[in-house]
Amino acid sequence: MSLPDKFIVNLCPTGMVPRKARVPHVPITPEEIAADVRRCHDAGASVAHLHARDDDEEATWRPERFREICEAVVAEVPDIVLVVTTSGRNWSELAKRSAVLDLDGQVKPEMASLTLGSMNFPTGPSVNSPETIVGLASAMNERGIVPELEIFDAGMADYARHLADRGVLEPPYYCNVLFGSKGTASLSAANAAAVLAALPAGATWAFAGIGRFQQAANTAALALGGHVRVGLEDNPYYDWSERAPATNARLVERVVRIAAELGREPASPVEARELIGLAPVKRDPA
Repeated sequence: MSLPDKFIVNLCPTGMVPRKARVPHVPITPEEIAADVRRCHDAGASVAHLHARDDDEEATWRPERFREICEAVVAEVPDIVLVVTTSGRNWSELAKRSAVLDLDGQVKPEMASLTLGSMNFPTGPSVNSPETIVGLASAMNERGIVPELEIFDAGMADYARHLADRGVLEPPYYCNVLFGSKGTASLSAANAAAVLAALPAGATWAFAGIGRFQQAANTAALALGGHVRVGLEDNPYYDWSERAPATNARLVERVVRIAAELGREPASPVEARELIGLAPVKRDPA
């Protein structure tokens, strides 16, 4: 079986957890995030999965802050595939989690994250009730936003297919499969096979690895013909043996080098939209 030539680099630059005290290169302000997305776009990233932080580094759901960040990003990189988070890690109310979906104009999200179940992180639970999942999916469908399905174990993959069979999720299906978080699926061949077998038919999928598992998960995805999620949201170190701090750009550059050894090259944002099944987007340059 020949591997597809192109692969998607989905950049997750910020997340909700990393702080500069431990992760010195994590971008926080709109200007920092936009500059990092530009560097990573130039290195091969085509998708930006964005979280919002206030200037004190605390995560926020406020759409005003998301607008500032998204405006800075699209001004710097007009062609990037724009993804926003609806994470429930710090708050559970549907109104707060869905508020970002109302961004419009130049910063209307093309995709938004949708975690398909509750789970435990090392620092506490992330609660995603069936009602919240359906509520977020419905809000995305109404606004023409494609869910970025976040899957941490085979049960969540099964649930994705269940929701697709019932029309709650509609194609195109894009799935981030995250391995290595304590409390969910570890990175193994058996877990990877189980998740991939359970995904909705026709799904586009990417592997991510938490912490030290990021490079291995990315490499496995590239070898299997999939796509990758990479960035400081998931992994603070470039070299885990020495605890050498990573930057988002260096993480993207490394995965692009690994892919080149397999004869694969990063998709442009236009190509990424075609691979996922997103509508073309034309934004005015700043």
